[in-house]
Amino acid sequence: MNDPIITSARITLQEDGTPYAPDYGDVYHSSDGAMAQAQAVFITGCGLPQRWAGRRIFRVLETGFGLGINMLATAAAWLADPARGERLHLFSIEKHPAGADDLARSHRHHPELAALSRELVAQWPLPLPGLHRLWLAEGKVLLTLCFGDIDSLLPKLDGPFDAFYLDGFSPARNPAMWSEGVFRECARLAAADATLATWSAAGAVREGLTRAGFAVERQPGFGRKKHRLQ
Repeated sequence: MNDPIITSARITLQEDGTPYAPDYGDVYHSSDGAMAQAQAVFITGCGLPQRWAGRRIFRVLETGFGLGINMLATAAAWLADPARGERLHLFSIEKHPAGADDLARSHRHHPELAALSRELVAQWPLPLPGLHRLWLAEGKVLLTLCFGDIDSLLPKLDGPFDAFYLDGFSPARNPAMWSEGVFRECARLAAADATLATWSAAGAVREGLTRAGFAVERQPGFGRKKHRLQ
């Protein structure tokens, strides 16, 4: 059987400059700021950096790499933390990877990520299905990009993961990223003390995560979002 074809992302810009995916009718991040969202929703939502303090290896799984801001922001926070461990291992799933030019263009708005962005863009793989490993920051950060459909990729991964970022497009626009099967796989891959965060507070997401075994709390949202989950 041939590997499925990977279709690269189509990205346009809204009037305010926010990256937009016309194939899904949704934005890549809040118009209130990608870095601020990464910090407030995902890094803080997963209890970082406190949870990685003193850990030799810390592993994060993200369900939607997008333009890479969440992962680069996490790597930057980890590198800046004197209490960090030996290595940060980031896994991120993406069905429609952006092009290197789109990544570089988006990252120019975040000079604090410039060094990591240059390394990422320089190593950015061809849009081929499967796992692609990129070493950043002189080997201190390992990024495993998983290109393909989330339903086929998640069962192939081995845990445990210490933190989960659920960051697909809206459940109404991209329900495959928020399915019961995805939540069950995340629970299978989770360490006993794993944390999870997402900007979505949809009832189906909250209930699905609960059924999968996560203890879910609704928190004040970021920007225009009323609530988020952790």
